[in-house]
Amino acid sequence: MRPLQEKIIQELKVQPTIDSEKEIRRSIDFLKSYAKKNSFLKSFVLGISGGQDSTLAGKLAQMASSELQAEGIDFQFIAIRLPYGTQKDEIDAQKALAFIQPDQSMTIDIKPAVEALVASMPQGVEISDFNKGNIKARQRMVAQYAVAGQLAGAVIGTDHAAENITGFFTKFGDGAADLTPLYRLNKRQGKMLLQHLGADSALYEKIPTADLEDDKPLIADEVALGVTYANIDDYLEGRDIDTKAAEKIENWFLKTEHKRHLPITVFDDFWK
Repeated sequence: MRPLQEKIIQELKVQPTIDSEKEIRRSIDFLKSYAKKNSFLKSFVLGISGGQDSTLAGKLAQMASSELQAEGIDFQFIAIRLPYGTQKDEIDAQKALAFIQPDQSMTIDIKPAVEALVASMPQGVEISDFNKGNIKARQRMVAQYAVAGQLAGAVIGTDHAAENITGFFTKFGDGAADLTPLYRLNKRQGKMLLQHLGADSALYEKIPTADLEDDKPLIADEVALGVTYANIDDYLEGRDIDTKAAEKIENWFLKTEHKRHLPITVFDDFWK
């Protein structure tokens, strides 16, 4: 095993093999424990895109919410659709909602807010398509926290080990959340949990995409990263992989270290 590989695996808490049922139970108990400890909470809030990660996190949140309700606790899971205008893969999002069966579902179109912000930029500040994609991700989180703030909610994040290692999320966008029940799982393991839960295969066989850039609609994550999730998952499980793929993964990890850290202070090493 490569030296940095061992360090990353320890940091992200990835196990080479998992028991799907136990990991499902672990995430549900984690969510329930947080809700009970913070008794002012009345809901979990999560944006549902139609991809594997939000589908799994949403299902776990709904299962936790249902169990809390069965214990006599006033609680609900709120699933939010956050399209930018018309989402090209809306049918996938609706499949995810049908599988999750949330206590409450709502839709907030982020396009007016994003367009208003871009239009308000002063002369000389031209927002690139890539930058606008990050604005979309941050606006989605603004919307989720707005709902959570009004309905006593905690925002759930979809971050998992295969995404975390590459920093493939928007800082203070989808990287911002109160709880991340998928942390420790890689992409392959998340798929295993959905299979165990009886999800439609279309929900976890779909090609992963952030779909943030107007100029590159539905571009696959693996194309953007330059490495496959199979390589990333193998790396995280401690296996030997192609040297070029390993170097690509480690380069992403080192380059995006700032994303996995709270705001930097004078006591941190990052700025030195």
